[in-house]
Amino acid sequence: MRMMLPPLRDRRVIHRYLMRFFRLHRDADFNRAVGAVCRFFNLKRPRVEWFEYIDWGRTAGKTYENGKIHLVHPENWKNGRKYNSERQWINAVYHELGHYVFWADAERKADTFAARMERGASTPVPRGTVRRLPPRSAIRRLRAA
Repeated sequence: MRMMLPPLRDRRVIHRYLMRFFRLHRDADFNRAVGAVCRFFNLKRPRVEWFEYIDWGRTAGKTYENGKIHLVHPENWKNGRKYNSERQWINAVYHELGHYVFWADAERKADTFAARMERGASTPVPRGTVRRLPPRSAIRRLRAA
């Protein structure tokens, strides 16, 4: 299945914002992450509501037909779960955003979206692989010659 995704650089930024929100609970970080996804897909931002638990603690989030997303807040995610890792919470957010982006009830599509959003985004870039530009003074000397 062909699926459009933001470029890896943008996915890393989105992932970083979600990690920061999970750790520090600043709303601006979450809003920036969701805003970046919505800008890429040219969608309105979904209305997100936070809960202590949903469906007696069984689910992490729920997306409705009217574009509203209910999510378990990270503070509560950390407290009441056996498996309460940051990675699982971020995957749940991506999953619910997948439902919102593709507007589908298909769990397979949302799972695929979440997996592909995370692929390569959480791994750090090895040193030396990023090509660095020479300093401006070196560029001026090369142009003058």
